[in-house]
Amino acid sequence: MMIKASLAPSARLFRRLSLGAATSAGLVVLSLTPAEAAKTTLNLGMTVEPTGLDPTIAAPVAIGQVTWQNVFEGLVTIDEAGKVQPQLAKSWEISPDGLTYTFKLQTGVTFHDGEAFDSAAAKFALERARGTDSVNPQKRFFASIASIDTPDPETLVLHLSEPAGSLLYWLGWPASVMVGPKSADTDKTKPIGTGPFKFLNWAKGDKVELEKNTGYWNKDTSLKLDKVTFRFIADPQAQAAALKSGDVDAIPEFAAPELMSSFDGDERLATRIGNTELKVVAGMNNARKPFDDKRVRQALMMAIDRKTVIDGAWSSLGTPIGSHYTPNDPGFVDLTGTLPYDPAKAKALLAEAGYPNGFTFTIKSPQMAYAPRSAQVMQAMLAEIGVTMNIEPTEFPAKWVQNVMKDRDYEMTIVAHAEPMDIDIYSRDPYYFNYKNPVFNDLMKKVQATSDPAEQVRIYGQAQKILAEDVPALYLFVMPKLGVWDRKLKGLWENEPIPSNVLTNTSWED
Repeated sequence: MMIKASLAPSARLFRRLSLGAATSAGLVVLSLTPAEAAKTTLNLGMTVEPTGLDPTIAAPVAIGQVTWQNVFEGLVTIDEAGKVQPQLAKSWEISPDGLTYTFKLQTGVTFHDGEAFDSAAAKFALERARGTDSVNPQKRFFASIASIDTPDPETLVLHLSEPAGSLLYWLGWPASVMVGPKSADTDKTKPIGTGPFKFLNWAKGDKVELEKNTGYWNKDTSLKLDKVTFRFIADPQAQAAALKSGDVDAIPEFAAPELMSSFDGDERLATRIGNTELKVVAGMNNARKPFDDKRVRQALMMAIDRKTVIDGAWSSLGTPIGSHYTPNDPGFVDLTGTLPYDPAKAKALLAEAGYPNGFTFTIKSPQMAYAPRSAQVMQAMLAEIGVTMNIEPTEFPAKWVQNVMKDRDYEMTIVAHAEPMDIDIYSRDPYYFNYKNPVFNDLMKKVQATSDPAEQVRIYGQAQKILAEDVPALYLFVMPKLGVWDRKLKGLWENEPIPSNVLTNTSWED
């Protein structure tokens, strides 16, 4: 707030003051009015309500957007620049052969219920994540861990069966957070971590409330928020109304790009456009006809004008991509020119594949705004090459996860893949694309066999080119992070290297 120079010093210091009763000595008591007390609460809006609150047992990103770095922490963390930083592990050493990781842990750390965090607790969390009965959505992260030693409470040693060049990075993910042996079984509904905020309440269908952890171990962090409320508002119009009325202070992932301009000139609210890892792709079932024919997949890609999709689906806010990789990722190659928009060539390729009159198929479209909008634009474009695409609305996450991800009972779908550096999903078996390419799979093994960044970049470049040529999915665009929040609110991440709402350094200006 700007203060005029003519104000007296006391006015500059206290702004709005109220007079208390004079004491017998003639002293005047000055106090801040409640309206001017430093604000310590935050109401933050989200589009999707999480299905649970434990990111180590389920995949939907909304889980981590509430609890990662707020309630739960990891051995390491990932900062806003996408870099690995120490956290519950204050340091580590990696053996020359890449098979032994020795972590030195923070001391004096406890979970919110008072249980100690030490090497035994860390071992429990990792064994739970990698065990036979594990339901961890990223169980593959821990597959290379052969055994775990705990020589003392402050030392954790991981012995690997083979090098894993991305292991440190993976240990920073929401799926890798540390959970307590006593509380792990109930973390889904009552999460207990080591983080700066404690779980307070979950009113399903409405909100999750967190409160400040006054016993937080990291004394280098000065927490400014006493309470955080995550409000779940699916409708974009309702989101805009809640922001303008002040019912919510921030929506870091605003769901309606077409409404962003409605905040122009607003004295209280600011808009931000940042980077994400949200890759919008139309995945095809590569095991079903006609999508088992690469020529068909290539023809469909050449029938799509990515810029028109971005214009129609996301108000021109997005970056076209030609493979499953974003410009933020190391070694990004712009491959949108591999199969550029060319309806005539697309039609000729369809005829060559045996479909001179096109064909008909169904796309299962989740109800998030970008999906049906993208599908409708694609539907019109595919019609121009004689292909009829029927759009089937599909509830997300429950029905989509069951039908597409688990059962793989679909022809085409469309979804934004939020996980960073997840190009390796095309080598997973099973995975919903049903894509099988031994050469690609070998590259994904090689990238883990080295910790040399330059060599990893080279391998990732080769992998991108294979996907751009093979087209197991139609690569459309990267969604930006559209944020709207109160101008006095500081410390929210403008970019999103990993889906999150990290509130450790969030505060209000006085």
